[in-house]
Amino acid sequence: MSVPTEQLKRSPWPVRLGERLGDRVVVTLGLGVLALAAVDAQQVAASLRFTGASLLFMAPFLLLAVAIAAFAKASGADKLIARAFAGHPATAVVAASLVGALSPFCSCGVIPLIAAMLGAGVPLAPVMAFWIASPIMDPEMFVLTAAGIGLGFTVAKTIATVAMGLMAGFVVLAIERRGWLAAPLKSAPACGSCRPTFDASAPVAVAWTFWRDPRRREEFFAEVRDVGWFLGKWLTLAFFLESLMVAYVPTELIARVVGDGNALAVPLAALVGIPTYLNGYAAIPLVAGLLDLGMSPGAAMTFITSGAVSSIPAAIAVYALVKKSVFALYALLGLSGSMLAGFAYQLSLSVIQ
Repeated sequence: MSVPTEQLKRSPWPVRLGERLGDRVVVTLGLGVLALAAVDAQQVAASLRFTGASLLFMAPFLLLAVAIAAFAKASGADKLIARAFAGHPATAVVAASLVGALSPFCSCGVIPLIAAMLGAGVPLAPVMAFWIASPIMDPEMFVLTAAGIGLGFTVAKTIATVAMGLMAGFVVLAIERRGWLAAPLKSAPACGSCRPTFDASAPVAVAWTFWRDPRRREEFFAEVRDVGWFLGKWLTLAFFLESLMVAYVPTELIARVVGDGNALAVPLAALVGIPTYLNGYAAIPLVAGLLDLGMSPGAAMTFITSGAVSSIPAAIAVYALVKKSVFALYALLGLSGSMLAGFAYQLSLSVIQ
């Protein structure tokens, strides 16, 4: 996950406080607490205690995740991602899948980079591989998922991320070789200077000891503030929603719809993930809660991977960027890949057991 550069411009603290309080996630959380107080006042204290305890448990891992993201931004290491798209198409697809699983971009944050690469003529196959893999996993999400759900699930999700990127990239590569999917972007600006530019061969200056540069040091702390706020607000909302699930969602309902006994659990998890998936970080405690309520591991894998790729905010951003055929292929690859990942994970667990 990477915070847009324009967010690094600091405003006076009263303005920032007003922006924080007016944030849609904060407003949603506040309205949720008020609605809960009106419906079941006794549950408010229990939900707040649950949220606070969960945040306290996650705090060390959250701080580590924020530090990783801020270091990548301040040092310039995030710009090394461009190197994955140079060379032979098949090699580029493999590299893009691997780099996508390690890159600090969310499903919406990756859009500007994708637009720049496609606008400059980078082949769609490695771009699609990166596009599919990037929002599913990144270093800070690995840490938080391992803490919130478990290391085994996190490793399996990482493998699924790379596999989904590879599948998407090679499918698109095969289609491209038939002469289809030319010019995937929607109409670009007529002004040449307005077109995004991308040069994978351009030198990248990475300052591993960024703290020696005052500008980079300031960028690091700005990124810590913005990423910390971003992760913190979403995790707070997620833990509050998890407290409501624990209190009100019947265990037998979860077990019946997406449990081991339902043969359609994995496809249903893929479809449910589209409208209900909030955010990659917010999904961690939600999935942990659903697993505790009886959700099958395969369905959980499908939910957390399909939601990252095809959630409504991500889908809207993709639809605004590329042609309808590319958008449809993106959605199809994301959903089918997530279901295959879910079936494979469920099968592997049954074999191990």
